[in-house]
Amino acid sequence: MAFNYDEYLRTNKMPTLWCWGCGDGVILKSIIRAIEKLGWNMDDMCVVSGIGCSGRTSSYINCNTVHTTHGRAIAYATGIKLANPDKKVIVVTGDGDGLAIGGNHTIHGCRRNIDLNHILINNFIYGLTNSQTSPTTPQGMWTVTAQYGNVDPTFDAAALAEAAGATFVARETVLDPKKIEKAFVQGFAHEGYSFFDIFSNCHINLGRKNKMGEAVQNLKWIENLVVPKRKYDALDDEEKAKVFPTGILKHDTSKLEYCKAYQKVIQAAQEKRKVQL
Repeated sequence: MAFNYDEYLRTNKMPTLWCWGCGDGVILKSIIRAIEKLGWNMDDMCVVSGIGCSGRTSSYINCNTVHTTHGRAIAYATGIKLANPDKKVIVVTGDGDGLAIGGNHTIHGCRRNIDLNHILINNFIYGLTNSQTSPTTPQGMWTVTAQYGNVDPTFDAAALAEAAGATFVARETVLDPKKIEKAFVQGFAHEGYSFFDIFSNCHINLGRKNKMGEAVQNLKWIENLVVPKRKYDALDDEEKAKVFPTGILKHDTSKLEYCKAYQKVIQAAQEKRKVQL
């Protein structure tokens, strides 16, 4: 039986506002296919997004959604999850939204190991606001804020999440939607902070000034940036510095999830109050 996307989408919002060829649509389809595989009830879900092209994602999914302020999606999602620990919360940010103005929130979400599913759509640029340098823009690339070439070293978002304490970390690219879907299914089912660094194309604002003006050119460039984790692990340090590993990079089930840890504090406080009374 064919997959009925209309069950999961706000069809009155279609077509999307994303540029032709944008990878955001691939990621949106992967999200709802993962939701379908897990059998989640749409009434028991909340999708939270920030500002940027990625921020439109919450507008298109037919469940509880919150479109928040720039960089604060994880802060809003943390409050939603603590108030509703039995609900499924997905957070969608961009590389600028999630690593620059919102970088601090991302770090502490990882540190707490709260049960959020954080999808970072990494297109290496501030796409919506017209091509400023983002934390993941490669060195040497043109942006409107680095017109003679970006001098900042690029961020490895997945490595940051691992180091900060996220218990599930994965990276994939929009070149392989099935692998994205598989990572989402595994990460969404994980109890704890799940972080997904998804490489996507922005051939409009990154590509046109960096000789990748077509989506296919931009995607070929992304393809040369990554290798599967198994192959990456076999590389020497010099070779590793040139590429990023893809696949499931971390899956730790030993750490207590934050809502459960917080519930223990609540119970301890309630018990102490009973004794005092």
